[in-house]
Amino acid sequence: MMWFMPSLIPSTVPPGRLRRSAQPSIGVSDELSLRPWSPADAPAVVEAFEDPTIQRWHGRHAASEDEAREWIAGWGEEWERETAAHWAIVRTGNREVLGRISLRDLDLFFGQAECAYWILPGARGSGVAGRAVTAVAGWAFGEAGFHRLEIMHSVANTASCRVAAKAGFAWEGTKRSAGPHADGWHDMHLHARITSDERR
Repeated sequence: MMWFMPSLIPSTVPPGRLRRSAQPSIGVSDELSLRPWSPADAPAVVEAFEDPTIQRWHGRHAASEDEAREWIAGWGEEWERETAAHWAIVRTGNREVLGRISLRDLDLFFGQAECAYWILPGARGSGVAGRAVTAVAGWAFGEAGFHRLEIMHSVANTASCRVAAKAGFAWEGTKRSAGPHADGWHDMHLHARITSDERR
């Protein structure tokens, strides 16, 4: 027998709000935009997960373009299930993939999600990640109606810490031994931005 306890609190993001329309592209600047992933992006995904820095912080390796296409298909399915949203960060003019940004672990009831990202080596150091995070946060708090976004990264990942700060995610503390990495468990910094921050 299934038990159901009615809630006195409405869902922050109404179920179905995301999947009722196609995943949007998001403008970042004249030079950058975010778009849903395409199977044609598989070579860029393989390139990314051959990079030692991305492997270190994300703990994944794409063995082939076929495997990368399976990942991309799965990312699209997660939008339909309203469990995650994944975008390619691209140059607006030629659609060249520069990186990836995602909202993971979507909790529509509480209106919360975790923001994650990686940038290909050739695009690092130019502020791409921070601008992409800021653009996704604007969409999440605005059109989508989320209440809180978090960024969590290893305390050793100082580059990600800088991105979070530049994108307005306040540091909230350290979660001890919270992130498994290839070299063991890492303490993780927790950053967050909430919808009321947008009105300050």
